[in-house]
Formats: sequence, structure tokens, C-alpha cells
Amino acid sequence: MTAAPRPPHLLVHPGWELFGSDRMLLETARGLREAGERVVVALPARGPLVAHLQAEGVDVLLPPTFVLRKSSLHPRNWLRSIRDAIRGFVASIVIVRRLRPQTLYVSTIVLPLWPLVGRLMRVPTITHVHEAEPNAPRAVTLALYAPHLASHRLIVNSDFTWRTVAGAIPALARRATVIPNGVGSPDAVAKPRTRIDRLRIAYVGRISHRKGPDVVVDALALLGDAGVDAELDLIGTVFEGNEAYDRALRDRAADLAVADRVRHRGFQADVWPLLAKADVLVVPSRLDESFGNTAVEGILAARPVIASDIAGLREAVGVYESATFVTAADAPALAAALTRVAEDWSERSRQAVADRESARERFAPAQYRRTTAEFFRALARR
Repeated sequence: MTAAPRPPHLLVHPGWELFGSDRMLLETARGLREAGERVVVALPARGPLVAHLQAEGVDVLLPPTFVLRKSSLHPRNWLRSIRDAIRGFVASIVIVRRLRPQTLYVSTIVLPLWPLVGRLMRVPTITHVHEAEPNAPRAVTLALYAPHLASHRLIVNSDFTWRTVAGAIPALARRATVIPNGVGSPDAVAKPRTRIDRLRIAYVGRISHRKGPDVVVDALALLGDAGVDAELDLIGTVFEGNEAYDRALRDRAADLAVADRVRHRGFQADVWPLLAKADVLVVPSRLDESFGNTAVEGILAARPVIASDIAGLREAVGVYESATFVTAADAPALAAALTRVAEDWSERSRQAVADRESARERFAPAQYRRTTAEFFRALARR
């Protein structure tokens, strides 16, 4: 007689690409698989993340999923949001009843129904908080965080995120554990160039106003006015519905006469070859970042990083000499920082090479995978 398969861990996630939280979902699944656990992941749509999960031996489901966006709270979208919530709730109940998972892992706070389903179905439930917006309106903050009071435990990706959660709903912070993100990199990376002719600037991330690539375009124009030769690679895409920002960004580059020095690389599942060609990485976010995955990747690529002076980015890379911080949304400050990197290239590149080694140990994905897998198993045993 064949024994029944062991119940899986069910992981639910609102994305399907390979940006920051998507990659952490993948690392979480890997950690459980390395610990010998069955894993099922539910995503709202098919995308690059699916193939990576399946390569790890993870079963992937694509059920109707209600994702709480800020647009969902607008009165004109209420009927559609209610319809999507009902469909998502029914689908989640069916999945949990069928799988009877050991644990339920809710990746990000924009999946408000799953913690409620976990509590209702008596499944130990974990919410992984990747978001930190301490200055958001109180009503928005409560709408995002309150459903996760149904979760038994929380994982938060930084001390800054923990403080944001505590400021929103103290009861949530009392059940939260800080587990920093694991950020992988190649075993070896290309060393920085010995000499700078044209400064090669890279931006990696969402193409959106929040992330600030337009600030880099403005800084690029200022560098040209100051006689500093430079070029910019924009590595990333807009999210669906934000195509107007991408058009405006291209128009802005044309208006500033730098379009010929701005390359739109689109989404890249593997950013390391492009980082190897860059001299410096910029992280010009306008608003708070809970954890600076992209900034860490710059350090791991042995490249100087210039980032906005906001709490999450400082916590991630503030200990490294090759990281510089400037006022958010300040193009002249960013241009001045880029100029200093070019002028002091020998020292900045030396620091970047030295910082990579310590960052590899601090952000080792294997440590993240072991820690999260044990977190899951301990909760399942309890």
C-alpha cells in the first residue's frame, strides 16, 4: 500500500515576474525544497517566475486571485473589486481544502483574503511583509495591514519594515520576525574598468515615477552640461497600465537631447551581464524602500552604488564604503555624486571590489533559505 504524499507548504504570491519580491518567493520555495518539503505555489498569472519554480520541483497553480491595489479602493472600481474578491475567496477555499497544507505562506500584504482563509481553515499562516510606507495615508495603511492580523506569524525583511509595521498596528509587530532578504550573485564578477572614458550608468528596476528613473535622465543631461561624458542603461519595464510613464520618460530624454545616450534594455531575468558592463549603479527611489535588493546587487557586482537617502536603502548598503547617498528626487545632487565617482574612480572602484566579499557573506541566499525553511517547519510542528 502506497503512503499518502506528505501535505505541502502552500505559497501564494501576487506576481509572476522576477523583480525583488518575486525572487524572494523563489528563494523561499527553494529553501523548503532543499529541506525535503513539498511545495505548491499559487500565482495570479503565468510569467517568467513559473519556469524557475517548476525547475525546483514546485507545483504551480494559477487560480483567480484578488490583489489589493490602491486602485481597488477607488469608488469607481468597487464593483470589480468585489467581484474579484468573491472569485478569489472561493478559489482559495477550494485549494486549501484540496491540499490541506502544512503551512500557508502569504507573500506581500496585497493578498488580504489568504490570511483569513488560513485562519478559517485552521492552517498555520505566515505573511511575508516586503512593503514599508510609513507616510502613506492612515486609511490605506490599515486597509493593507489589518487583514494580516489573521496570520499566526509575520516575516519582515528589515528593521525598517518592522518599525513601519509597529507604527501601523503594534499587535502585528509583536508576532513578526526580521529575516533579511537573501541576494544571490555569480561566483565571480567582472572587475571594474581601470580607466573611465565615458561613464556607464545603470538603473535596474521598475520603470515608474516611484522608482525615479526620470531623475537619472535629468542627471544625465546635467552631466553633459558640465562636460562629463556619460550614458545610461535603463533595465526594467513598466507595470501594466503605466505605459504612459514610459512614453513620458522617452519624451523627456528627447527634450533634454540625451535620447541617444539612453538605452532601454527592458526586463532582464539575468542582470549580471549588464551590470558587468556598467561603471556605477543608481537607485533613485522617491519613496521609502523596505529593502534595497537592487542596491545590494550593485554591491555584489563590485560596482559603486549611488542611492536615495532613505531608511531601507541605508539599512541595506549603508555599511559599505562604495555606497553614496543623495537626497531623493534631486537630479543635481545625483549628477554631482556621479561626477565624484568618475573623478575619484581609482579609489571608488577599489572600495567596490572590497565591499563585494563582505556583502556575499551578509546576504548569502543559502542562509536565507535555511532560516525560512526552519521557520516554516517550526510553525507547522507547533
